[in-house]
Amino acid sequence: MHTEGDTWVCRSCENEESRDSQAEAAMTTQDGQRDDGAPDVADATQDAAETMQESCPADGCDSDHAYYEMMPKPGGSYEVRLFTCVECGHKWRET
Repeated sequence: MHTEGDTWVCRSCENEESRDSQAEAAMTTQDGQRDDGAPDVADATQDAAETMQESCPADGCDSDHAYYEMMPKPGGSYEVRLFTCVECGHKWRET
């Protein structure tokens, strides 16, 4: 929609509606707003209580514990275990 004088006009169907200055004053626009970027997303594996003894394959990391989660394999034939190192955060899957 765009304005033409005291009227809102739809760009698609040309429908017209009268403007309401009180309603427009309460509207929020993007002008003057700041962009804080994308919100932080928590990694669910970091809060997992399930850890196991598994050596991290990352270069320079000598951790021997990792969080793990089970993910279904496409096709549903079996599951694969995904690991996240508790020290460096490196992720890998069971081979």
